[in-house]
Amino acid sequence: MAPTGVALRDIREQLFDAAERILLRDGPSALTSRALTAEAGVAKGVLHRHFADFDDFLAAFVLDRIGRLDPQAAALLETAGTNTVDANLTAALTGLFRSAAVAIVALVSYRDELRARLRDAWPAGVPVLTDAAIMIGRYLAAERELGRLASDVDTDTLAAMLIGTVHLLHADRTGTPPTTEAVHRAVTAVLTGAVRPGRRLP
Repeated sequence: MAPTGVALRDIREQLFDAAERILLRDGPSALTSRALTAEAGVAKGVLHRHFADFDDFLAAFVLDRIGRLDPQAAALLETAGTNTVDANLTAALTGLFRSAAVAIVALVSYRDELRARLRDAWPAGVPVLTDAAIMIGRYLAAERELGRLASDVDTDTLAAMLIGTVHLLHADRTGTPPTTEAVHRAVTAVLTGAVRPGRRLP
């Protein structure tokens, strides 16, 4: 028999994965406790054995998915000085917004109680988007230090502009996701003012 800790981790992952599938497929309004347990293929009582209530589950789910940004942030930072800045950002932002990120933003916006539960961790800003902006900002700062962006670039503001612009491209959940080329055009447009004078986008 598996240790209790392993069993708990397994059931949490099973429920988290089911929640992500529902969000991506049907949107935040479809994510109910009944739909969740049906999607996960578990009895209704399982959810309440592991979480105080449904919003407790949702808060844990959001925090888990936000935690998955850490390896993405590390991987992006490692690309500093390689390839091109616009290509690195296009790949990172495309991967981010084709994950559950946009769906989680919609979920947090949709449920008042969930926002209240998350307030201690995020007293300001929007979960996922705030962390993504930090990730992009650190990467841009590294590129600035390497001389591939202008020395006076405000990397935090530029990161927020990139996140906001690409988020708008992905905001229509029911529509066709933007192509990589569309994301690249948006990234290039935002970066234009950050290119060092007299140089093309590196």
